[in-house]
Amino acid sequence: VIVDATQGNILTNHHVVRGASAIRVSLQDGRSFSAKVVGSDPDTDLAVLRIPAENLQALALSDSSDLRVGDFVVAIGDPFGLGQSASSGIVSALDRSNLRAAGYQNFIQTDASINPGNSGGALVNLNGELVGINTMIYTPSGGNVGIGFAIPSNLAAEVMRQLLQHGQVQRGGLGLDTLDITPRNARQLGLAPGSSGVAVARVADGSPAQQAGVQARDQIVAVDGKPVSTSAQLRNAEGLLPVGKQVRLSLLRGGQRVEATLRIEPEKNERFHGGSLDARLNGVEFAEMAREQRLKGNDGVVVSAAYPDRGAVAARVQRGDIIIGLNRRPVSKLADLRGLLADTAGRPLLLTLIRGRAMYHLQVN
Repeated sequence: VIVDATQGNILTNHHVVRGASAIRVSLQDGRSFSAKVVGSDPDTDLAVLRIPAENLQALALSDSSDLRVGDFVVAIGDPFGLGQSASSGIVSALDRSNLRAAGYQNFIQTDASINPGNSGGALVNLNGELVGINTMIYTPSGGNVGIGFAIPSNLAAEVMRQLLQHGQVQRGGLGLDTLDITPRNARQLGLAPGSSGVAVARVADGSPAQQAGVQARDQIVAVDGKPVSTSAQLRNAEGLLPVGKQVRLSLLRGGQRVEATLRIEPEKNERFHGGSLDARLNGVEFAEMAREQRLKGNDGVVVSAAYPDRGAVAARVQRGDIIIGLNRRPVSKLADLRGLLADTAGRPLLLTLIRGRAMYHLQVN
């Protein structure tokens, strides 16, 4: 979708251009141009391209927050190689998330026909304004069955703004570790029977959440007035908010409603030197796994640096190794690794790590 005729900027899906060594953009008037990738964001499946072309016609972006279920929309694209095809339908649902795809999700669902080849194409309203970027379908057959999804134009516009400005999307965090409330852990957390939503397990020191007064065992029930019922929904909402934006959390604390206002701050990738807790790990630096890796279902702690001349373990691990276990106990974050190391007291260590697609065990005496 051409969104800036002067600069030659084009919006498409990340998966359309992922891994490409060369990209050409063909226009309806027969012209063809070599395109440059300005930036790409796998977490929202969006990419911005640029072509050196004149006399382009850009599509105006609409405010996708004005969409309502039942509004008529038109999907335009290249289904099965049939270029400049248009199909009509309605908005079937809004704010779809928790789909099978990874990443941050806030999709428009539509029954306008979307098929292979429609990816990156426009979803427009009846005024011819862009309301979404067609991105995926649910189908048992490979063809359209009336369940297609588009990225809202407001989200696309924010991602595009950051890609143009920084070349990547800068995401922030609230500084919260949360868990879904179940009947079992509700009792453990001292919450009232029948409690639901998301419980705060930990508030990071110095984080926006701590500064706003959020406490462990608080129940998060809404973000900016939108109900939140799972940790996945909270993570999704957090990841889609731009750095610097203020967000209002609605909490329950001891049965009382509490409102907290926070500002999204850049996420800090915490790390520590292994030798500070166990001399055998001298020369090995560990870091929290990047957000995009966790979105793909990965857990563990990353070896962010290894200096082979400083110790035997440092000589055997590599930068990028993922530590998933210590002494046959799981490691999913730095706090787990710290806690387990503190309990070893000089006993042998058995590190379980992932390197590429292989798993290794490293014995440290």
